[in-house]
Amino acid sequence: MRELFLIRHAKSSWDDPTLADFDRPLNKRGREDAPLMGRFLKKSGIKPDLIVSSPAKRAKKTARIVAEELGYNKDDILFVDGIYEASLQSLIYTVCGFPDEAKRVMLVGHNPGITELANALGDVAIDNVPTAGIVGIAFDAEQWREACRMKGHTVLFEYPKKIKSKQ
Repeated sequence: MRELFLIRHAKSSWDDPTLADFDRPLNKRGREDAPLMGRFLKKSGIKPDLIVSSPAKRAKKTARIVAEELGYNKDDILFVDGIYEASLQSLIYTVCGFPDEAKRVMLVGHNPGITELANALGDVAIDNVPTAGIVGIAFDAEQWREACRMKGHTVLFEYPKKIKSKQ
């Protein structure tokens, strides 16, 4: 069994129009929502064997905040250049390459790729994964190279507004 948790980076700031897209930081809401989602994952008993993230500033920060909430060593996060501005095919290729010893992997990235990947690999149609949203997909597979080529079962779709409405 393999489990993939797709996380869209938390809300980013547009305050400085001179910043390149890659360098945009989280805004206030993003800095509040990322730990909220990390706490949700922890409360749900979901701890990754591996966290893989886009190296863009907002994705990096989201990954580090979630890792901290989960007690995952931030130094063990794998930053993959190809996740930033990745096509669906590129993201699938990334998933195919996950190490097989990591049965539960979190992938922190960007839209539209995260939503497209959730729809390509999961069995629930999702119009849009909101910022800091998480989609969990379980696969009946022994290896990631099998999992990335099949439809898994969408087991989770949560996002900050939904979590806050339950509190």
